[in-house]
Amino acid sequence: MLSSMTGQGEAVVQAGDLAVRAELRSTNNRYFKLSLKLSEGYTALEPRLERLIRQQVRRGSVHLSLKIDIPEKRTDLQINETALASIHRQLTALPGAEKLELPDLLPALLSLPGVVESHGNEVTDVEQHWPTIETAVKEAVGKMCAMRDEEGQAMATDLTENLDRIASLVKDVQGRAPEVATAYQQRLLDRLNKLLTEHALTVEPADVVREVGLFVDRSDISEETVRLSSHLELFSAEIKSPDGQGRKLDFLTQEMFREANTIGSKANDSHISALVIDIKTSIERMREMIQNVE
Repeated sequence: MLSSMTGQGEAVVQAGDLAVRAELRSTNNRYFKLSLKLSEGYTALEPRLERLIRQQVRRGSVHLSLKIDIPEKRTDLQINETALASIHRQLTALPGAEKLELPDLLPALLSLPGVVESHGNEVTDVEQHWPTIETAVKEAVGKMCAMRDEEGQAMATDLTENLDRIASLVKDVQGRAPEVATAYQQRLLDRLNKLLTEHALTVEPADVVREVGLFVDRSDISEETVRLSSHLELFSAEIKSPDGQGRKLDFLTQEMFREANTIGSKANDSHISALVIDIKTSIERMREMIQNVE
């Protein structure tokens, strides 16, 4: 079953005074990449959150925004006297700042990083809040993955339609291939007859047969059409597989495109060339779509 790499999920879980809002969104990426935006004091949860998301997401750029609201969180604020004195001493040492008094500077100084420190029970809070956070994130991941799966099924339908179209075009190519040698033989005989008539020359029938044989050998595309059909079958099976992966599908489209190119270059026939253009157009559409498959 295919899954898109694009999705979004959101969940809010309330437990007493604790409210946790988890918002997830994902976009294309060749690998798994997680970016986190957490409330202050909860950065220690990053490894746990990554493990939690990795359980359901294999590829894609995933962004998690986690907002934790605690209306009555206990916090013990303390002034770092050493830092405050050091900053004041450096300020008064500046030219023209000798008369600056600490009371006048105090409001500005207290707002500087490191001057006022928080000594609450953050570690205890993180552990106590983890079950609620885990529930919110799991719910958000589930919603995001449901959206990714729904989009993946829509892509699978479109991909299947393109596979059927390519398979039909390949059959047309295989049906046309025998006519190419016959048409070439007729063109060759027409040119020879004209030259023989104009210049009173003769040519051995064996020479004509040998020339046609060489042309047939150079323009034989049976091997390429068989391989292309095989790639189509593998692609179809991979779409239906419960472990369908975008990387394998991407590789198969590259191989399909390569076989189509070879058919076009070897066939030496305008009708087959037109069919190959249609085949490559469908493959290119599939390739673009696969870039968003997990």
